[in-house]
Amino acid sequence: MNRFYIITLLSLFFWCSEAKAQTGVSVSPPRLYFESDAGKSSTQKVTVTNVSAKNSLDMAVSLGDWEYNETGENKMFPANTLPASCASWVSIKNEDTYFTLGPGERKDIDVTITPPTISDQMLAHTAVLYVSQMNPVNDVDNKGANIKVSIRSGIKLFHKFTAKADKKIEIHNLTLAKSKKDLSLLFENQGNIWTDGKIQTELVNTENGNKVSLDQIIFYTMPGNKREVNIPLPASLLKGKYTASVMIDYGDNNNLELAELNFTYE
Repeated sequence: MNRFYIITLLSLFFWCSEAKAQTGVSVSPPRLYFESDAGKSSTQKVTVTNVSAKNSLDMAVSLGDWEYNETGENKMFPANTLPASCASWVSIKNEDTYFTLGPGERKDIDVTITPPTISDQMLAHTAVLYVSQMNPVNDVDNKGANIKVSIRSGIKLFHKFTAKADKKIEIHNLTLAKSKKDLSLLFENQGNIWTDGKIQTELVNTENGNKVSLDQIIFYTMPGNKREVNIPLPASLLKGKYTASVMIDYGDNNNLELAELNFTYE
């Protein structure tokens, strides 16, 4: 007797190629950015495509909240849970809430945000739009077991008012981690808007002048986020005394944050 297991593949803010191969669904784009003032509506589209050659898919649209934790991972919450939530501002047409896509069919969903008059003084608000498959389809896992697979994709929604945004990242600390294999960088988004960027690190051996450039690290933050980032040291790094220079680039030449650390690598 075959046993079926229902597996829900959650694809948040990026498309999972494995889920696409198994269920034949794609949702794009992964993020939507809105800008409007109180009482003014702004609308953008999300495209849902069934690329399966044989399965019709029943889809449902819902809303939730999200935030980053201290390491930059996504944490999900019910709608209207977080102070910066704009889930209650989002409207979807009734016919776009539940729908069926035949093989090869696609559908555009209008997503509208209309902010009310609010008093929280936040410039930036967020929500997540879920597109969920309601009818799991038959598949086989890598061990040959029969399974039923469904997916839920999440599209991040960002809204800002038209007031001037102030981007500000400040580094609090740069240390050699206890493991001696990483640098530990602590920084904070002290601005009033979401701020993305890259962390660039260069090591200089102060005994012979040799330089080592490390791989860039991409980060995403929301206002008030405090972030802890581990910067791995190369396994091939020779013992010696070093100066680490860390630069956070989050815009242009006016949006740079720098820190240095002298340490001994043993």
